[in-house]
Amino acid sequence: MTPRAVLIGPPGAGKSTIGRRLAQALDLELLDTDVEIERRTGRTIPEIFAADGEPYFREIEEQVVAEALESHDGILSLGGGAILSERTRSRLAGHTVVYLEISVAEGLKRTGATSGRPLLTGGDPKAKYHALMRRRRPLYRQVATIRVRTDSRSPSRVVQQLVTKLTDGSVPDAPAMDDLARDDTEAEQ
Repeated sequence: MTPRAVLIGPPGAGKSTIGRRLAQALDLELLDTDVEIERRTGRTIPEIFAADGEPYFREIEEQVVAEALESHDGILSLGGGAILSERTRSRLAGHTVVYLEISVAEGLKRTGATSGRPLLTGGDPKAKYHALMRRRRPLYRQVATIRVRTDSRSPSRVVQQLVTKLTDGSVPDAPAMDDLARDDTEAEQ
């Protein structure tokens, strides 16, 4: 068994929303690894971060992702930081990995500094989001087989585009679908 598509991207990119809609459009099940972690631990992600720290959370996340990549055949939505694990990045090889790209400005607008996103709380949210993207963007791009820009696009439009790519057999082996993503300089904004 292998997921039909694995969604990755930073906070606010639309992984949960697009994941639900894409799964529905393809008549598949969605597995959101953040939701699965909360189900298994009986705690919210902010609670895990507060009590046990990020390294502990990342260990759980890595295990949940590894199991899902072997056993889930629907749409798989990973937490924004899942790609920080080298083992997870290696495990994504050979899968259809969709990077939902978003600009820093739009990501901040969508996420704010909510308590549900422990890495963005406290301090300067804009500086934190910029730092997060500087660290993660190269990793998202490294594992992505499809890149889709979500800024100024409705979830329905993104889902339509993905359904076409996933069902017409044109999913590339190349690292990115640049025709679906804006110029890199725009992603920095």
